[in-house]
Amino acid sequence: MLKLRLSRGGTKKRPVYKVVVADSRFARDGRFIEKVGFFNPLLPKDKKERVGLEAERIKYWLDQGAQPTTRVARILGENELMKMPANGNNPIKAVPKKERKKEEAPKEEAPKTEAAAEAPKEEAPKEEAPKTEAAAEAPKEEKK
Repeated sequence: MLKLRLSRGGTKKRPVYKVVVADSRFARDGRFIEKVGFFNPLLPKDKKERVGLEAERIKYWLDQGAQPTTRVARILGENELMKMPANGNNPIKAVPKKERKKEEAPKEEAPKTEAAAEAPKEEAPKEEAPKTEAAAEAPKEEKK
């Protein structure tokens, strides 16, 4: 499947991205079919040098069935090359990770204790392994 996605470049802590058309099976920064733009997240949003796109090529690839990733879809929506995607709703994301873990732990423990209290463990009587004929005959000989 063809994807319109970002390929990272630049140096450590100074990212610059290329907008590329690539097969979804290839690595993020690996082989791609065509470079169709760039994105520099370090520049302010109001600068025009922040994003550069080849509109005609992007429209061509979208017509060919290439699917943009969520970030690229937002970039294309802001530049009016496609409809702006709907905003996602993840209210848990606003909660710090440590607090999320604290909230999840009691929820997980509660069902376990209730289930254990409702159904006490019933142990089936253990059956002895079947004895071989030689082992079965040996005790009979001792009794005689």
